[in-house]
Amino acid sequence: MKARFYSILIVLLILTSCAPPPPQTSIVDGPTASSPEPTAAPVQPTLASAPTESYTDAPHVDVLDVTHLTLGDSHTSTAPQRGYVYTCNTQFNGGGAQGTGNWMNGDGTWDLTKKITVDGSVTWPHSFAIAVQGNDRVFSGNDLPDHPTGTYPVSASDDAYQVDRNPNSIQSQSVQFSVPANPTLATQPTCIGGEVGIALSGVIIFSSFDAEGRDAVAHEVQDDCDGHPQESGYYHYHSLSNCIPDTSTGHSALVGYAFDGFGIYGYYGEDGNELTNAALDECHGHTHAIEWDGQPVEMYHYHATREFPYVVGCFRGTASVTALTAPGGGQGNGQQNGGQPQGQPPQEALNACVNLSQGAACSFNTPNGQINGTCNLPPGSQQLACVPAGGPP
Repeated sequence: MKARFYSILIVLLILTSCAPPPPQTSIVDGPTASSPEPTAAPVQPTLASAPTESYTDAPHVDVLDVTHLTLGDSHTSTAPQRGYVYTCNTQFNGGGAQGTGNWMNGDGTWDLTKKITVDGSVTWPHSFAIAVQGNDRVFSGNDLPDHPTGTYPVSASDDAYQVDRNPNSIQSQSVQFSVPANPTLATQPTCIGGEVGIALSGVIIFSSFDAEGRDAVAHEVQDDCDGHPQESGYYHYHSLSNCIPDTSTGHSALVGYAFDGFGIYGYYGEDGNELTNAALDECHGHTHAIEWDGQPVEMYHYHATREFPYVVGCFRGTASVTALTAPGGGQGNGQQNGGQPQGQPPQEALNACVNLSQGAACSFNTPNGQINGTCNLPPGSQQLACVPAGGPP
C-alpha cells in the first residue's frame, strides 16, 4: 500500500509541476503614434484598466542615423506641426555660436558623432526639491545641476572656442514655481517661449532654438552633460542631458516636467525602441499608460528624441509659467506672482503678439480695461509682448 501511495503522490507532483503559470497582468496601451490626440475638451488622466498589451523588458534599440540628423534651423511654425516648434517668438535677435563645426554635413544635416563638447568637470552645490501640495507640483532649487559641468566661460585653449566662444558664467539662481500635479489636455495646443520645462537634475530646459533662431543643439557647443549658461548665468539644456539616468530596457524613465505639468520621458517607447518624430504628435508627445506618482495612469506625456525639436514642440496643456529666466541680467528670481514670473510681461501681453511682427498694433484686456500698444521685445527677452505707449503698465 505504501508503495502505491507514494507512486500516486509522485504522479501528482509531476502533473502539478507541468501546469502552465497563471496569466500575467499587463498594462493597457494607449492610442498609437499616428492616432490624433483629443483636443475637443480638457481630458482628465484615468487609471489604466482592462489591460490588453504589456510593457516589455526589451533592451533599448537605437533606430536613427545620428550621422545625418536634420537641422532645425528656421523650423518655426504658427500652428502645431510635427518636427517644428510652434513658437510664441517671432523675432530672434540674439547671439549664438560664432563658427561652424566640422559636424555640419553641408546638406541640411549634421553628425552627432563628430560634435565636440566644452572641456572641464566642475561640481556645484546642487539644491532641488519637488513636492506635491494639494493640486500643485511645486519646484524649488538653484538651477545648479547634480552632475559636473564644463568650464565656463569657454577658455581660448578649448577646441570649442573656435566654434562657440560662450562668455557666460554659471551662477546660482532662485527658482520657484508650480505646475498642475495632474495636468489635463487643453482645448488646443499653445505656443512655447524660450523655455519649456525643468529636468530632474534641477536644470531648466530651454526650447530647441538658440537666440538667433537656429538649431541650438546642432550649432552651439555644450558640455559633456549637454548644458551651458546663458547671459544671466542660468545653466540649461536644449535637449535631453546624457547625465540624467534612464532605464536600460523597455519604456524610458521620467526625466523632467514641462511647464504645463505633463511629464517628459526619455528616448524609448514601450517596446524599447528609440522614438522618432513620426511616432509622436505635433507637440512631441503621445498618450498611453504610464506610472504617474506611483499609479498606472492612461495619460499624455512628452518624449525626448534625438531629432529636432528634441523635447517639446508646443504645450498640450495650459502652461503655468512662461519663463523663469529674468530679463536684464537676471535681477529677478523667477518666482510667480499670481501665476506670472517676476520681471516678465503679463501672459495676456505675450498672447496679444502671437503671429504678429515687431511694431504691429496690438491690444489686450485687463481688469482695468483694454490696453492698446505695439508689439516689441522687452529688455533681455526673445518674445514679443504688447507694450503700451509710454512703456509697461
